[in-house]
Amino acid sequence: MNFEGVKSILFSDTPVPDIFLSEYLPDAEGDYVKVYFYCLFLSKHHKHVPVADLSKYLGIDISKVKQALAYWENVGVLIKTENGITFCDLKEKEVHKLYKPRLTSSPEEAKISSENNLKRSQVITAINNTFFQGIMSPGWYMDIDLWFEKYKLEEDVMLSLFKFCYDKNKFSRNYINAVAESWHRKGICNSFDLDRYFIVYEKCDDIKKKICKKLSIFNRMLTAYEEAYIEKWVGEYGFGFEIIELALKKTTSKTNPNFDYINKILTEWNESGLKTPEEVSSYIKQYKQATKESKQTQDLPNKFFGQSKKGLDFTKFYYNTENNT
Repeated sequence: MNFEGVKSILFSDTPVPDIFLSEYLPDAEGDYVKVYFYCLFLSKHHKHVPVADLSKYLGIDISKVKQALAYWENVGVLIKTENGITFCDLKEKEVHKLYKPRLTSSPEEAKISSENNLKRSQVITAINNTFFQGIMSPGWYMDIDLWFEKYKLEEDVMLSLFKFCYDKNKFSRNYINAVAESWHRKGICNSFDLDRYFIVYEKCDDIKKKICKKLSIFNRMLTAYEEAYIEKWVGEYGFGFEIIELALKKTTSKTNPNFDYINKILTEWNESGLKTPEEVSSYIKQYKQATKESKQTQDLPNKFFGQSKKGLDFTKFYYNTENNT
C-alpha cells in the first residue's frame, strides 16, 4: 500500500476527527482502532507499506489486519484503490449524510421537534449529559428523534431505554434500536407500560438464572429464542418457577432436552387451564393413571386371546380323544 507524506515525523501531527471518536470508535474492536490510527499516520508519508509489515509493527496477526481494513472500508472510513487506500473525509461524509433523502430526521428537524416539546428537549439534554458527557454527536440526535417517531415512546420511556442499555453495558446504536423495537412490539409506550414490563422482566431474569442452574447451562448465554420462551411462560402463561420446574423434571429421561420440548409441555398445561403447582401435579397424576389403565385395557384382549386359544386346543384334544376311544 502507498501512503503520501508531507512532513518529517518530528514536526508532524496526526489529527483525528472528533466525529470518528464519537461515531466510529465506540463500536470498533481495539485492534481495528490501532490499525486505523497507524494507517492514518502513514497516510501522510510517501511510502509503500505491505500488510505484512503493518502486522509485524503493530503486533497483530495479518488476518486481523486484513479484517480491520475490511471493517473500516465497510463502515465507509476508507476506500481501497489499485494503488493502496484512501481515507474518507469523515466531516464531509457526515454533511452528506445529513442532506440525503429524508430516510432519517436531520439534526435541524430534531431540534425544531424538540423545541416544540419542552419535555422532549429536556430528556434529550439529560441523555446527552448523562451518557455522553455533554458531547453527543449529531447522529445520535437524529436517531433519538427517529425513535420517538417510529416507536411512539414517551419521553420518560426514552430516558429509561438509554439507562437500561447503559446498565447492561450494551450501548451501541444497533442494540438500543433493537430494544426500542422490542418494547414497541410489546406495546410499551408510557411509564405505566414500562413498569409492568420490568416486573415481568425481573421475574424472567430470576427464573432464567434458576433454569440455567437446573439444566447446568454455565458455559453459554441463552439464545434470544430461549429467552423468548421464558418471557412467554412467565408473561403470557403466568407460570412461576414452581410450575416450570415440574416441566424441567420431565426432561430427565431425555438425552438432549431442549427448550422446544419444555415449551410443548408448558403450552399443554396452559391450554389445559392449569395455573398452580397443585393443579399441575394432579394433572400429571391423572395422566399417569389414565395411561396405566389404557395400557391394561390394551393388554387384556391379548391376555384373553391367549387363554381362549389354550382352551380351544384343550377342547379339540379332548374331543378327538373321545372319538378315538
